[in-house]
Amino acid sequence: MQDFVPRLKDHLLGRLLNRNYDGDEEHFCDADRNTVRIIDNHVFSAKVLRVNYTTYDVRRDQDSMNPRTHCDIMVKSPETGLDAHPFWYARVLGIFHARVLHTGRAATNRSIQHMEFLWVRWYGIQPGHRYGFKVARLPKVGFVEEEDDSAFGFLDPSLMLRGCHLVPTFADGRTSALLKIPHSAARHPEENDDWVAFYVNM
Repeated sequence: MQDFVPRLKDHLLGRLLNRNYDGDEEHFCDADRNTVRIIDNHVFSAKVLRVNYTTYDVRRDQDSMNPRTHCDIMVKSPETGLDAHPFWYARVLGIFHARVLHTGRAATNRSIQHMEFLWVRWYGIQPGHRYGFKVARLPKVGFVEEEDDSAFGFLDPSLMLRGCHLVPTFADGRTSALLKIPHSAARHPEENDDWVAFYVNM
């Protein structure tokens, strides 16, 4: 992602301005981005993120997210409607935190703030695939193609519900068309391509 820093500043600025997350990162002009200062230009990486969640039997549990082990997560979908899937899925590529100062006119807090964020590669629901209890099929997702502006993005860790288990659809095989760069931070170092699709294990 060549525009990593501008998109990161867009993400941070949206959060600093308390914009509601609707799945699409708002794009700001350079002047607005310049009001976001990352202290000492240092972004710190973490190896593990731990998330508390409520289990289906209303108990408390914890997931540990590690990007080196293909960490897949789920967030609540902001989409509404009868055909809308209730969740979005992403693979965590990096766990970061930084000290940030907002200096703009719209700043509500002018002190240095500690902000955490995830760099993710998004999955999309496979179009035309029927799923659910009535048809006895699991939901099916696949990586968003790299040409799509929303293939990669940043996410506030507080929006993450928990980790999820995605099972490759082995019958569909693998492809290098979704991400044409063979060696990328978006893949495990030993992989040169991606599974075409995954089933969401329920």
